[in-house]
Amino acid sequence: MEHPCEEPRLPAPRGPLSSAVEDHLRGTGPLPPDEEVAAAPVYGDDLQLALYLCYELHYRGFAGVAADREWDPELLRVRAALEDRFLTALRADARRHDDVDEALAGILVEPVDGTGVSHFLRDKGELWHVREYAAQRSLYHLKEADPHAWVLPRLWGRAKAAMAAVEFDEYGGGRADRVHARLFADLMTDLGLDTAYGRYLDAACAELLVTVNLMSLFGLRRSLRGALVGHFATVEITSSPGSRRLAEAMRRTGAGPAAEYFYDEHVEADAVHEQVVRHEVVAGLLEVEPHLAADIAFGVDATVFAEDRLGERLLADWGAGRSSLRTPLSQEFAHAS
Repeated sequence: MEHPCEEPRLPAPRGPLSSAVEDHLRGTGPLPPDEEVAAAPVYGDDLQLALYLCYELHYRGFAGVAADREWDPELLRVRAALEDRFLTALRADARRHDDVDEALAGILVEPVDGTGVSHFLRDKGELWHVREYAAQRSLYHLKEADPHAWVLPRLWGRAKAAMAAVEFDEYGGGRADRVHARLFADLMTDLGLDTAYGRYLDAACAELLVTVNLMSLFGLRRSLRGALVGHFATVEITSSPGSRRLAEAMRRTGAGPAAEYFYDEHVEADAVHEQVVRHEVVAGLLEVEPHLAADIAFGVDATVFAEDRLGERLLADWGAGRSSLRTPLSQEFAHAS
């Protein structure tokens, strides 16, 4: 991973909200007024980028932005307004279940004739599709497991111990070369992509920003700890079969050994994690806080909703023969030797 500690540069704004947030971060302008926050499309580029900018201050920050901006009270007020719009929309659009078992039942069994992104990449995808997919997903995978770590101090007993065990695996089991973010950077190198943290923020579509903002929203709000656990359970349950298809896609397209290894690793690891998360994290949380059942179910539903929207966007673009990225990648690259 190149320059692992460097702060990413601020991206190009995508509208008045993100432009005002960036101006405030630079100290050159005011934050957006409430009426602009209320008027912006909630899943659109501008609001989602503005929210992403606020959240990223809790991770790596941005070059040229003071670290203390993380706790800027005026910025936190705007972030709360953006979050409230996002959360209200998710509760209206995504919620399908109040019962945890019913919510999980919908993702525990895959349809025989699946048509999602991993199916497309396995069966029909070309190398340029694989590269775009990696560039989009890099916004999460280069900080893989970090958003979920926020929940650890908010859990207790079985749930806390099991969550820490899974996170320990995600962070390489004590080995820096096995940290999953490191493994994804190796995948990107195989694909001729820039491994700098946040490099593809300008290129990522709004639907991708929604998926990353969702986990930050759940992770940073203690009141949504149940939703974060539901989100994490969904990721772990769906990861192993999806990763198997993506590993096959990497082999078929000649993406490279590190690209294959990243997904092969997730096939095995996440099959184990699924059991731990369901039987220890989810069950352990319900054991001590049964009133969070509806929140856990909401976390499952919201994750499925966000991922479905992203999948629809990618497949629509690729089906039309166009790039899913705001800035298409160069088609020329050489595999690392």
